Amino acid sequence: MSTQVEPRVKLLKKLINSVMKDGFQHLRMDDIAKHMDVSRATMYKYFSSKEEVIAGVVQVFVDYIERLADRNPEDDERSFGIWFQKLFDQTVALVGKITDIFLKDLQTIYPELYDQLRAVLSRREQQALIFYREGKEKGIFNPINERLILLQDDLLLREIINVKYLLQNQISIEQVLYDYYNLKKIQLFKADKLDIVDDSLIEPVIQHVVDKFNRALSC
Repeated sequence: MSTQVEPRVKLLKKLINSVMKDGFQHLRMDDIAKHMDVSRATMYKYFSSKEEVIAGVVQVFVDYIERLADRNPEDDERSFGIWFQKLFDQTVALVGKITDIFLKDLQTIYPELYDQLRAVLSRREQQALIFYREGKEKGIFNPINERLILLQDDLLLREIINVKYLLQNQISIEQVLYDYYNLKKIQLFKADKLDIVDDSLIEPVIQHVVDKFNRALSC
């Protein structure tokens, strides 16, 4: 990554929480600079327009989604445990970040950027479906409808990581993530295949999510 790209990404990441929570239709360049915690002059050093800023936000997500490389079908059974955890990590990050209000603003104001993001999300969904089907064919996963797994992520996971849900049920974000991880693991893997999943590998992943969640709350 070039020296010019890295500062841009850091600035964009400072903006993401705001545009995901409240959308961006109302944002002026002054507001964007404030959320980035830099002067207008510094912001304009990296971004010439609001559209360039939002295109940058979309690219951050595109790059993150495309980081999940295809699993090699020739890999051994343990690769299914590893890829399951990588998919879980990315699913939690995306469900917690890409909001309906952001997507609606994107579709309304910058439809080409919306189409770009939807296309990469669709490719990721197909990746996941292929993974689940391969696991069933190899006798590693239970014979459950893979599309229901994706729907569960979109609906149930989105609900249980909501602050309101956590407060009402007096449960921590850490506990709810471990509970959901174990729920998915037991749903997906056949009982005699559970030992191919190394649960110690998910601990730093969940802790990273918890730290980001708590930092966002304190902002």
